[in-house]
Amino acid sequence: MWKDEIVEEIYQIRDNYAKSFNYDLNAIFEDLRKKQAESGREVVTLSRQPGVKTRWSGGYFGGEVKKTSPS
Repeated sequence: MWKDEIVEEIYQIRDNYAKSFNYDLNAIFEDLRKKQAESGREVVTLSRQPGVKTRWSGGYFGGEVKKTSPS
């Protein structure tokens, strides 16, 4: 099976990073939050607007899904 050297390197970097925190997700999360705060970059939240429906939740951008009978 063919292996992508770049992907393998990323996996190794990711594993070394997790290992440095003893694979503790809370510690990893706190470290990432700290790095985010220290970066000085603007952080935006991309959460959905309340009341906006998607096509998967029964409506599409606030509109109702119209059911059609089979022809």
